[in-house]
Amino acid sequence: MTAQAQPGSDELLARILTSLQDDKAEDVVQIDLRGKTEIGDYMVIASGRSTRQVSAMAEKLVDRLKQEFGRASKVEGKDTGDWVLIDTGDVIVHIFRPEVREFYQLEKMWLPAGATAKTN
Repeated sequence: MTAQAQPGSDELLARILTSLQDDKAEDVVQIDLRGKTEIGDYMVIASGRSTRQVSAMAEKLVDRLKQEFGRASKVEGKDTGDWVLIDTGDVIVHIFRPEVREFYQLEKMWLPAGATAKTN
């Protein structure tokens, strides 16, 4: 078996955004973290309408990344479905129920003052 080439962070980001769009994620925001932190190159924040949708989107995303890139992701929060964190290494993905997202306001924490997030 040959080793699968690891995708670059831009390719990984594009696949994550497509996966979320395919699964009807709402209010998808991408934040460029390059040069700001060592945790990853990008952060993606998205919402699902219910705990079931949030958990399902997270599960499908993790499965797709494993199938397509051979990349295992660390996942937290999938069982409750309020806020799921998926750490792919280069891209950190947060999928929230809208009320939980509003409470934590991660976009405000990571975007510079006055900046607007790039939405897809």
